[in-house]
Amino acid sequence: MFGQIDYLNLLPFHIFMKKNYSYYTTKKSYPAKINKMFEKKIVDAAFISSIKSKNKLCLDAGIIANKKVLSVLICSGQNKEDNESNTSNILAKVLNKKGEIIIGDKALKKFYETNNCQDLATLWYRKYKLPFVFARFCINKNVIQYKKMITQFLAQKIYIPNYILNKYSKKTNISKKEIKNYLKLISYKISYKEKKSLKKFLKLSDKLS
Repeated sequence: MFGQIDYLNLLPFHIFMKKNYSYYTTKKSYPAKINKMFEKKIVDAAFISSIKSKNKLCLDAGIIANKKVLSVLICSGQNKEDNESNTSNILAKVLNKKGEIIIGDKALKKFYETNNCQDLATLWYRKYKLPFVFARFCINKNVIQYKKMITQFLAQKIYIPNYILNKYSKKTNISKKEIKNYLKLISYKISYKEKKSLKKFLKLSDKLS
């Protein structure tokens, strides 16, 4: 069973799965819930929050933003964490930023509607000149099968059909153009810079405790 984060940032992966691995059973939820399911081994594999990936068996794939992401925001107002998040809540603390944290599709929608929020990936890039790794693909079992899947996914350029864009635009109240522009900001291959960034983030997060 595969744990599926039900956000736009993984839409290309969801399309890839439906086309190539439709026989896999999936459990959909938000990141913090997926993390708990992975920890309890309810799911065999998932993109889990970077902060929860320490000492886990993870591949060189994740949810990555370079310079900006638009869907992980800290907004003016009272200090409030997003209960759907783990990594982003810690990232705000690492960057010493106060305010309300909002992640996912609701954050992307808010980004296009207001100007009182800051992009946490942008703040990280300004400080360290590195991309930010929000999640990693980690495995509990069936390692060989999932390695094959991820290798195949990273080697492909995923085309998103118009009818799927229409569906998600209606679901999220975000225009098709905005969805396509947003997905240009997201990458999935963890290489040298991403590993360096991840190491720095985990080291800084350890200092908070």
